[in-house]
Amino acid sequence: MHLSEEIGARLQSERKRLNLNQEQFAGIVGVSKRTLASYEAGTREPGALLLNLAACAGVDVLFVITGQPLPVSERELSVDEIEMVNHVRELGEEDKGAVRRLLMAFSRKP
Repeated sequence: MHLSEEIGARLQSERKRLNLNQEQFAGIVGVSKRTLASYEAGTREPGALLLNLAACAGVDVLFVITGQPLPVSERELSVDEIEMVNHVRELGEEDKGAVRRLLMAFSRKP
């Protein structure tokens, strides 16, 4: 299978994972259904703009391009969870330890 066909198959796989038909997904990424079909068939290669719009819709673009999926935990983070992770990353080591202990205390069953 040619690289364009592999990318197209993975793009189609991601569209289906998001429970979108070709018409819905084509509208999201700003192309016609026919153009999307050509990307999925591997007869045309999607450009950066299309992939950026696809990423905004929840497509794992790393997977589409390389075949290597993002870790599931990262794909499933909500906007709030991402914000919390970013705040924790900014903490010093001592404060990270305090947050870790707090979370462990919350997770213990009574």
